[in-house]
Amino acid sequence: MKKTSLAYLLIFSLFLGSIVMVTAQEAEAPMWESIVLTPDNTKLKVLGENMRAHNLKYHNEGAYKAIVYNISSGPDIGKIVWMMGPLKYAHLDSRPAEGGHDEDWRDNVMAYVKKMEHGEYWKGDVKLSNTDMLTDDPSLYPIQFVRYWEVNSEHSHNAEAMLKLISKTIKAMDGNNAWGVYYNQFRQGSRIGRHIATVGFYKNWAELDEAPTFKKTFFKVNGEESWDAFVRNMSQVMDNSWDEIWVYNKELSGD
Repeated sequence: MKKTSLAYLLIFSLFLGSIVMVTAQEAEAPMWESIVLTPDNTKLKVLGENMRAHNLKYHNEGAYKAIVYNISSGPDIGKIVWMMGPLKYAHLDSRPAEGGHDEDWRDNVMAYVKKMEHGEYWKGDVKLSNTDMLTDDPSLYPIQFVRYWEVNSEHSHNAEAMLKLISKTIKAMDGNNAWGVYYNQFRQGSRIGRHIATVGFYKNWAELDEAPTFKKTFFKVNGEESWDAFVRNMSQVMDNSWDEIWVYNKELSGD
C-alpha cells in the first residue's frame, strides 16, 4: 500500500446486521487489489521461481504492476500478500487474462498454493495519510507495520474523528513518519472485521527499536486532558484490532 491521490468521506452504516462502507471519492482515485496466499511449504522454491516469472511477464508496470510481501508476524505469518496497483476499477476490464496469463497463473502459481483468501480492494485517504515521502520503489520502505481495525457498527460514525486525531498527531511527530490509512472497499461483516488498515512504513527493522513518541506528541497537539477521552472513544469505535509485519519480497515481485 503506497501513496494515493484519494480524498473522500468515510461513512459506516448498519444494514441487515453487518457493516457497510460508503465512500464519496474523486473520479481518478487509485486503489490496490490484494490477495493472501498460503504457499505449499514443500514447493516454496518452485512457487517463488514461477511467481517471479509470472509477475515479470504480466505484472511488471503500470496499473497491473505486482508487489509481493511476506507476512512475518501476526495470525497469518508465513503467508504471502500479492498486490496489484495502484489502479481504478476501469483497469480491471483490461487486466491481463488472455495470451496465456490465466493458464500460467493456474498451472504455475496456484498449483503450488494451498489456499487463497482475503481478495480485497483497498483505497487510501490522502488527507489523513502521511505518505508524501513514499515513492514507487517499495525497497526504500520494505517493512510495513499493518494494523487492521474492526469498526463497531453502533459507533462507526466516530471512526473518522478518531483517525483524524491519530493523523494529526503523527504528522506533528519529529522525524520522517510515513503512515497511511486504507479502507476496505467491500463489506466485510463483523466476523471478518478487516474494515480499516493503518500502515506504518519503515526503512529497516531497527526503526522499530526507537522509543515511541506518539503519546508525548498527542499531549502537545491535543492537550493532556484529551488522552483519556481518546482512549475511551477508541475502545467504543473499534471492536478489535491486530497487527502484522509485512516484508517486501523483491524476488517474487519480479522487480
